[in-house]
Amino acid sequence: MATIRNLAIGTLKTLGADNIAKTTRAIRHEPERSLAILGITNNPDTHGT
Repeated sequence: MATIRNLAIGTLKTLGADNIAKTTRAIRHEPERSLAILGITNNPDTHGT
Protein backbone atom coordinates (compact mmCIF):
# COMPACT_ATOMS: atom_id res chain seq x y z
CA MET A 1 0.00 0.00 0.00
CA ALA A 2 2.87 2.35 0.71
CA THR A 3 4.14 1.82 -2.83
CA ILE A 4 0.77 2.79 -4.30
CA ARG A 5 0.58 5.87 -2.09
CA ASN A 6 4.11 6.93 -3.03
CA LEU A 7 3.31 6.43 -6.70
CA ALA A 8 0.19 8.58 -6.35
CA ILE A 9 2.06 11.33 -4.50
CA GLY A 10 4.83 11.27 -7.10
CA THR A 11 2.27 11.56 -9.88
CA LEU A 12 0.60 14.53 -8.19
CA LYS A 13 3.97 16.26 -7.72
CA THR A 14 4.85 15.63 -11.36
CA LEU A 15 1.57 17.23 -12.39
CA GLY A 16 2.39 20.31 -10.31
CA ALA A 17 0.35 19.85 -7.15
CA ASP A 18 1.66 22.28 -4.53
CA ASN A 19 -0.35 21.02 -1.58
CA ILE A 20 -0.56 17.21 -1.60
CA ALA A 21 -2.96 17.01 1.37
CA LYS A 22 -5.39 19.48 -0.21
CA THR A 23 -5.20 17.70 -3.56
CA THR A 24 -5.80 14.25 -2.07
CA ARG A 25 -8.80 15.56 -0.13
CA ALA A 26 -10.25 16.99 -3.36
CA ILE A 27 -9.73 13.65 -5.11
CA ARG A 28 -11.26 11.76 -2.17
CA HIS A 29 -14.44 13.82 -2.47
CA GLU A 30 -14.55 13.44 -6.27
CA PRO A 31 -12.94 10.08 -7.15
CA GLU A 32 -13.55 10.58 -10.87
CA ARG A 33 -10.81 13.22 -10.76
CA SER A 34 -8.26 10.48 -10.12
CA LEU A 35 -9.31 8.76 -13.34
CA ALA A 36 -8.78 11.97 -15.28
CA ILE A 37 -5.30 12.32 -13.78
CA LEU A 38 -4.50 8.83 -15.07
CA GLY A 39 -5.93 9.66 -18.50
CA ILE A 40 -9.01 7.46 -18.07
CA THR A 41 -12.30 8.98 -19.13
CA ASN A 42 -15.84 7.90 -18.39
CA ASN A 43 -16.97 8.65 -21.94
CA PRO A 44 -18.05 5.54 -23.81
CA ASP A 45 -16.15 4.95 -27.01
CA THR A 46 -18.75 4.74 -29.76
CA HIS A 47 -16.27 4.33 -32.61
CA GLY A 48 -16.50 0.99 -34.32
CA THR A 49 -19.81 -0.06 -32.82
